[in-house]
Amino acid sequence: MKDTSWGLIIGISIGVLIGGCLAVFAFICIHLWKRDVKIGSTFSRRTSTIPIRASGEDARMAMSDSTIGQESPKHSEPNDMSLWTNGHKRKNAASMSGILKYSYRDLQKATRNFTTLIGQGAFGPVYKAQVPSGETVAVKVLAENSKQGEKEFETEVVLLGRLHHRNLVNLVGYCTEKGHNMLVYLYMSNGSLASHLYDEKHKLLNWDLRVLIAQDVARGLEYLHDGAVPPVVHRDIKPSNILLDKFMRARVADFGLSREEVASAWGHNIQGTFGYLDPEYVSTRSFTKKSDVYSFGVLLFELITGKNPKQGLLGLVDLAAMNTEGKGGWEEVADPRLNGDYDLEELNGIAAIAYKCISQSPWMRLPMRDVVQALSWIYTATCSRRHRPTLSLMMDETSLDMSKLEGQTCEIGMQMQESMEKTTVDMSQRVSES
Repeated sequence: MKDTSWGLIIGISIGVLIGGCLAVFAFICIHLWKRDVKIGSTFSRRTSTIPIRASGEDARMAMSDSTIGQESPKHSEPNDMSLWTNGHKRKNAASMSGILKYSYRDLQKATRNFTTLIGQGAFGPVYKAQVPSGETVAVKVLAENSKQGEKEFETEVVLLGRLHHRNLVNLVGYCTEKGHNMLVYLYMSNGSLASHLYDEKHKLLNWDLRVLIAQDVARGLEYLHDGAVPPVVHRDIKPSNILLDKFMRARVADFGLSREEVASAWGHNIQGTFGYLDPEYVSTRSFTKKSDVYSFGVLLFELITGKNPKQGLLGLVDLAAMNTEGKGGWEEVADPRLNGDYDLEELNGIAAIAYKCISQSPWMRLPMRDVVQALSWIYTATCSRRHRPTLSLMMDETSLDMSKLEGQTCEIGMQMQESMEKTTVDMSQRVSES
């Protein structure tokens, strides 16, 4: 009888133990499933709520409507960033970016069998192309011998597939066919900021235009840091990566080295362009938003001085800072080609911001949100202090007809500022509500 009782007790105990283990296992599985569902829905919601602004319209839809035709079949693919973050390969990543997919034959025809070369970078050659609708685009081809090009291609497709802003170069399509990887961008007819600063074939950038370009770049970076979800660090801000459209408005380009801030911020190799690299990043291999702020500060001083780091820019700035104590007196480093045609208070104010941006200590650098507000305040104060003359935009075959710009005054510029700031506020409210 006792043996039977002990057997029953042992059997019940084992049953309870097994049941408890199964319950715990089921609970863990349900918890992990709910977490994955939550992460996926969060990425989907974030992607869908990111504002798509390109001069006030949805750039992706505009491109789609204007280019669909029998000669140029394209496919719009679903946007699912969560699968990319789970480690899927490039083929899946490209198909999940939510942008248009071009065939190799389409782009081969649009570039006249890849004979319309307009540039060459580390990524590979860039061709000017015209799609059947008549719209002009730029096709960036991954060179076969390009180092780290595959990863950069993956990064740029995925990032730009969800990042859209009036001050970013919009990616409108891609091609992964026959072993070729290509990115299709909106064509920026006035080329890079670097070409306008240092190429003598272009007319000199006047001071007023330099101020507007600085604000455009700052807004683009602010969107990457504070508007994108999750935030993105560009890591290669420099004049050659700032492109100008036909209105001479600046857009940030080349996201091949960009990384989401939520990803690991430590890397073995230094990537970027020397002269624009944050000293903290060089020593620690850790990149942050403040690394972009440093590069932006260097770019601001390039706009002020007309010199680049290879021409001893930072040494010139350090010498000037000893005399100015980082505040007034920056006119001694102003671009001599301007012949003093600038507002002195405005120049000193922008130079003071730039000097804070290139501080050796990251914590002393301004966040891009504060930089945008400071530049806007300086611009508005200058306009209030004096009537800024009509902006003399650069004249070439692809720029605006100057007759259309007659009567454009500082007041119009201020109205544009207020409109863009209102749009940014509305965007932030929509993201918060979602």
